[in-house]
Amino acid sequence: MNYSTLLPLPLARWQKTRDTLHAYSRILGKIRQALSPPQEHWWHASLLPSDGGLSTGPMPVSGRNDDSRDSCSLTLDLNQHAVTIAGQESSQTISLASHSIHSLTNAILQALNKRGIQPAIDRSLFTDETPRSYNPDHAQQYNQVLQTLAGIWRGFQTELSGKTSPVQLWPHHFDLSLVWFSGRNVPGVDPNDVENAQEQMAFGFSTGDEDISDPYIYITAYPFPDGLTAAVLPEPARWHTSGWQGALIPYNELAQRSDAPDRLLKILRAAQRAGAERMQTETH
Repeated sequence: MNYSTLLPLPLARWQKTRDTLHAYSRILGKIRQALSPPQEHWWHASLLPSDGGLSTGPMPVSGRNDDSRDSCSLTLDLNQHAVTIAGQESSQTISLASHSIHSLTNAILQALNKRGIQPAIDRSLFTDETPRSYNPDHAQQYNQVLQTLAGIWRGFQTELSGKTSPVQLWPHHFDLSLVWFSGRNVPGVDPNDVENAQEQMAFGFSTGDEDISDPYIYITAYPFPDGLTAAVLPEPARWHTSGWQGALIPYNELAQRSDAPDRLLKILRAAQRAGAERMQTETH
């Protein structure tokens, strides 16, 4: 598969912009959650990588003057540096420059209100009036990395049998994620407990957090099968057992490799195969 080279993304260089994008993504996520029908695993609260950046995808909304159904979508466009509000008949952009969380939330909600759309979100979550730092070059670089990784995730997804989640970004943690479900239920867990009953593996990308200060790719399993950390993974993947268990791939270390996209696919495949084999050997 042909994917562009992975760009380095040291967090210290763009953290202020990352934190701004993280906060902005939460606004869109809450609006999507309010307007979209509930989905299992809260998939209706995530954002979807799109050509421009991160999108809610089409959300069903009531027509302004009657009971007909319409749809709209919000996109955090990191190429145009704006939030785009698109409906069936028109679109509108709101620049990301010089906004606080409070002012951007107000601008988006006012634009939606003019279309007769009033999402029920908790406004107290978005009261910060501090102007946010936003560097367009850093946003575009992140978007290039996001789109490349989302493409790799989608390619990997086509190889998996059984149920998978959408390739999606979670606004709360600002991580890109794909989940594969083995098709088996977890022993001892109520099968009606949708969030916890299904055996699964998650493949994600984080831009960095309090525990790991630079971007990293993670692979986890639930429940974590015995012996999984003994599986051999291609470099630079390693097993991480401090705080959480799973495979850890330092993103910038991976990005230095000339074969980075292909190497990442090999790691994803190897970890998923090792997890699936060990899950099957456990008693169910």
